[in-house]
Amino acid sequence: MPVSKRSKPRPLKTRSDWAVVKGSKIHGRGMFAAKEIPRGTRIIEYTGERITKAEGWRRELKRQDRAARGQDGCIYIFELNTKTDIDGSVLWNTARYINHSCDPNCESQITRGRVWIVALRKIKAGEELSYDYYYDYEHYEEHPCRCGADECAGYIVKAPQRWRVRHARKKGNVRRKKS
Repeated sequence: MPVSKRSKPRPLKTRSDWAVVKGSKIHGRGMFAAKEIPRGTRIIEYTGERITKAEGWRRELKRQDRAARGQDGCIYIFELNTKTDIDGSVLWNTARYINHSCDPNCESQITRGRVWIVALRKIKAGEELSYDYYYDYEHYEEHPCRCGADECAGYIVKAPQRWRVRHARKKGNVRRKKS
């Protein structure tokens, strides 16, 4: 009789009484407040496979290649610290559906090696959850923003660097990519 390899038990999907996944006007699917969420609430943990920076970079290059071929170019790698990243593309990580916004209602907080999505303010039931993905300016043109916020820079760039994108757009050095 053939011997079967024992597979690791699959982790349970991350769940939150505070949020549900639904279709999003920002991008694909998003997470929405299931009920009013008080400011400072830990809504959900961002989980996934813990990988080295080198592996994170390797996966990023594969993602760029997929995106160049018109396939899924979504990024789920989350920088945990100087040595470790979390690849949140795993199916059990429902927090991966939280979209970026230039006017976010949440933020990510790293506590004891875990990433939590935390409410920055009171969030109304039905409101889409969002946080600043905090991407660097260096490759901003690769990441058009669809958040629709009044102060949207047009690209997913961390708040302290958005002025640079606005300045470049004002000078006409940047054309917004169609998404």
